[in-house]
Amino acid sequence: MKLISPSLLSADFGNLQRDIEMLNASECDWLHVDVMDGIFVPNISFGQPIVKHIKKYAKKPLDVHLMIMDPGRYVEDFKNAGADILTIHYEACHHHDRVLHAIHDAGMKGGVVLNPSSPVSLLEDIIQECDLVLLMSVNPGFGGQKFIENTYAKVRQLRALCDRKHLECLIEVDGGVNLQNASLLFEAGADVLVAGNAVFKSDDPTATIHQMKQ
Repeated sequence: MKLISPSLLSADFGNLQRDIEMLNASECDWLHVDVMDGIFVPNISFGQPIVKHIKKYAKKPLDVHLMIMDPGRYVEDFKNAGADILTIHYEACHHHDRVLHAIHDAGMKGGVVLNPSSPVSLLEDIIQECDLVLLMSVNPGFGGQKFIENTYAKVRQLRALCDRKHLECLIEVDGGVNLQNASLLFEAGADVLVAGNAVFKSDDPTATIHQMKQ
């Protein structure tokens, strides 16, 4: 599976509707929405009101990535705002099983995110509850960072864990993804690539998305 989820963190906030409509017409599969609280990560991005605004124009699933502390408090809020997929950081949550069940009960797909320094082995007892796992290939909080090369090994480790447990869990990678490493990530076992600057800063975002999927 080769899915592309462009990150709206790199979109033109002054022309957000225009950029969403461009993505609607492209070959991308999801729209990635980064929610940051200024506590779990140093930056602050958009919250539920902006997600609700994005949902008005998006014709593709909203892939909402919560980079916030205690994400279980906001499951219903983001469901009501329009999230189709909700991922929570392993490092920001104490009761992963409970929150993933709440996400599923709300009718969304749910998953866990690992920071670059968090090993895949942390997922051993929770991965069966995940529809997807998101591996951060940069330290979370800012766009435009350099891709961490160890990510390829983590993707392979995660793919092996899924295969060993006979799970159809999607593997998503977020951070520093571009045309140079996209094919290597897919070859390593990734299913979904989040691309921000590589898409929105390119001369032809639609063509870039097409190339990534190839």
